[in-house]
Amino acid sequence: MALAPVTDSVSCDAFEDIGAVADAVLYEGYLLYPYRRSSSKNRVRWQFGVLLPRDWTERDGPVTPGISGSADSWYQQTECLLRAPRRDAVVRVRVRYLQMQEKQVEADDGDGRHRPVESLRAVDGTTHLSFEEAVPRETELVVPLEELVRGGRTTLVGAAAGAESEPLPGGAGRTVRRRRDVRAATTVVAEPLAPELYRLRVRTENTGDATDPRAPRHEALRQALIATHTLLGGDGVEFVSLIDPPEGLAEEVRGCRNAFTFPVLGGPPGDGTTGTVMLSAPIILPDRPRVAPESPGDLHDAAEIDEILTLRTMLLTDEEKAEARATDPRAARILDRVDTMPSEVFSRLHGAIRSLTPVPAPTGRAAWWQEGGDDGLSPTTDAVLVDGVPVGGGSRVRLRPRGRGADAQDMFLAGRTARVGAVFHDVDGSVHLAVTVDDDPAAELHGWYGRFHYFRPDEVEPLGHTDPQEPTGPAKSPGPRSPRPQRPADRPREGRSDGCP
Repeated sequence: MALAPVTDSVSCDAFEDIGAVADAVLYEGYLLYPYRRSSSKNRVRWQFGVLLPRDWTERDGPVTPGISGSADSWYQQTECLLRAPRRDAVVRVRVRYLQMQEKQVEADDGDGRHRPVESLRAVDGTTHLSFEEAVPRETELVVPLEELVRGGRTTLVGAAAGAESEPLPGGAGRTVRRRRDVRAATTVVAEPLAPELYRLRVRTENTGDATDPRAPRHEALRQALIATHTLLGGDGVEFVSLIDPPEGLAEEVRGCRNAFTFPVLGGPPGDGTTGTVMLSAPIILPDRPRVAPESPGDLHDAAEIDEILTLRTMLLTDEEKAEARATDPRAARILDRVDTMPSEVFSRLHGAIRSLTPVPAPTGRAAWWQEGGDDGLSPTTDAVLVDGVPVGGGSRVRLRPRGRGADAQDMFLAGRTARVGAVFHDVDGSVHLAVTVDDDPAAELHGWYGRFHYFRPDEVEPLGHTDPQEPTGPAKSPGPRSPRPQRPADRPREGRSDGCP
């Protein structure tokens, strides 16, 4: 069968959909609040996805691979699974990073001579500061899958050295921007695992030699790829989630080896365990990440953080704002947006809860947000059917945490027996069993002050019921009712730190 024509439109829409998240990754750590050169936080930058020359990185020994990119390395490797039912499938790979650029302000000493300075005020009153900027770089490969299976392809993804000069108003001096060359290459190969199933490997390496292997880090960064990440797409291919793989592919997913990066599916939420695009980032993200729709720009990528940083930016003095504007053009754009933000846009930054959806109230009872919505609920006397057996306060169960979606700490409790202290109904209509583990020496104490483990009914196996007169701790007296049904997140918990069962 002939190969389909390879065009630049392959997966373009899918790449654009995740572009805002990819840009947030690209500029993570570029300007740390409050976006001024003198800020102590701005003195330690470029913390994620940094690929330095190998001889500099390994001057004290080999690097230790990890799945996130907060450690310096000389390479970054992505491995993921893809399905390709068509022989003419095409894979698209886009490698993105920042190249450091030194912005040096130079004063005009006359006779064509210029002297480097830390800052300079032009005749129009504008202050110009010397600072380290960055230039976004991007290289794209569009390769037939058949070629990747036969041996793969290696492409140079580095950036050339360069310098530009820009005069300042009134002949006060000039701004010179200089970049050292960045040498790097990306290799893409595919390994057949089963009919129509492949393991894709994308490995990007800094292939340059350090000017000085013993130089301090801020010097070595001039030859580095910064915030390195990869977008994967294609035509006739489908990527598999490494976080929540489809049934039957768990073993193949465990065989993927990712170093200094973490690949996740892109696309809209709720599209299942496969997708047409994948983002491999040096920051750990969930599948299908997205920028909060309330965010008015690239200040940060979560609405609650936007609100905090916007308020702090509003509180900067005029002198601090002037310094921030002189530090970097991106900082100036952030200040302009904050200074001109309409009140209705600012009010949207207060945050939004997207994890809760209205659930129809049971017959004869009001919804949880209405007065009386928790009438008839009693954590200590309510029961839920598990395999046809009523399970409630005092019931003994064997714990069977789910293999998918369970908290890692809960897996240590698999097979242990426990006693139910209470049954809680969540606002989303789900039910949780609060339990204490039988062989926990502190079980009685945990029950007394309400420190429970929480499991869903489908994560326990009924073992019978204990003496209902036997005390089960303070859950017998849950205290004042809240204006909605109690949730496990309302109580101290053990085993999971995020408050979710």
